[in-house]
Amino acid sequence: MDPGEPREPRGEGARRPRDDDENFGFDDPAFDGPEYTRSDPYPDDAAYARDQRRTEEIYEDSGEYQPPSFTPDELEGLDQGGGPRRFLPLEDEPTTLVARYLFPTERYRGEWKRHWIHLTTPIAIGAGATLVLGYLAGFLTRQNIDGMVTVAVLVWLGVISWVAWQVFDWYFDRFILTNKRVMVVNGIITRKVAMMPLLRVTDMKYEQSALGRMLSYGTFVLESAGQDQALREVKHLPNPNELYLRVVEEMYEPQAVEARLGKEDDDAD
Repeated sequence: MDPGEPREPRGEGARRPRDDDENFGFDDPAFDGPEYTRSDPYPDDAAYARDQRRTEEIYEDSGEYQPPSFTPDELEGLDQGGGPRRFLPLEDEPTTLVARYLFPTERYRGEWKRHWIHLTTPIAIGAGATLVLGYLAGFLTRQNIDGMVTVAVLVWLGVISWVAWQVFDWYFDRFILTNKRVMVVNGIITRKVAMMPLLRVTDMKYEQSALGRMLSYGTFVLESAGQDQALREVKHLPNPNELYLRVVEEMYEPQAVEARLGKEDDDAD
C-alpha cells in the first residue's frame, strides 16, 4: 500500500465519512452527513426539546385541543421577553354584546372600546351649541321674540340628542380579538360587524400623533392578501403599543398566550 494513501478504518463500527470532508481539513463528525447520529445536539435548550416533540403529544388524534406545556423557566420568561411591558387586564368572558358574534371553538382574548378622544368632536359641538344658542335665546328673550326663542331651544335639543347618540354609539363600538380573528362591532340600530382572520393579515401597523402619544391612543392599519377588506383602518384605539403586541403575539406565539393565561388562572386560584 502506498504510504501516502489514507488507510481504511478498521473495526466493527468503522466507516468512511459520507462527505469528502477530509479533503477540506474537516475532522468534526458533524460534517459527516446523515450518518452523524448524535441524539440531542442541544441538551440544555428546553425550547428546542419542546419543539422536537411529536405533534401527537400536543394534539390528540381526536382533534381535541390540548393545552401547551412549558417548563417553569419558560413560564417565568413569558412576562419578561421583549423588554419591560404591561398586560392590559382581560375579562374572562365576553360581554353579551360581543358573545353573540363568537363561535364556540374560538378563544376570546378581549374587547376594547375606542379611546375617549373619539368623542371630542361631538362633545365640542354640543358645548359650542349650548353657548351660542343659550346666548341667542337670552338675546331674543330681551327683544320679546318668544317664537324665535322656542326655535332656538328646539335646535339645541336636536344638537344635544345627536351628541347623546354619538356617545351611545361610542359605548357600543368594540374592537375584539380572538385566537382566530380581529373584529369591529358598531352601530345601535343598524349593527355593523367587520372582521379579518389573523391568518390573512399580511401586514399590521399602528400610527400615533403627538397628541396620541400623550393620551395613549392610536390608529391601527391592517393589510391582507385580499383586494376588498371589510376591516382595514381602526381609529382611536387605547394603549396601541400593548394592543399591537397582543395581536402580534396571538399571530406568532399562540401557545405562549395560552400558557400565560393558564398561569394567571393558576395564580388566581
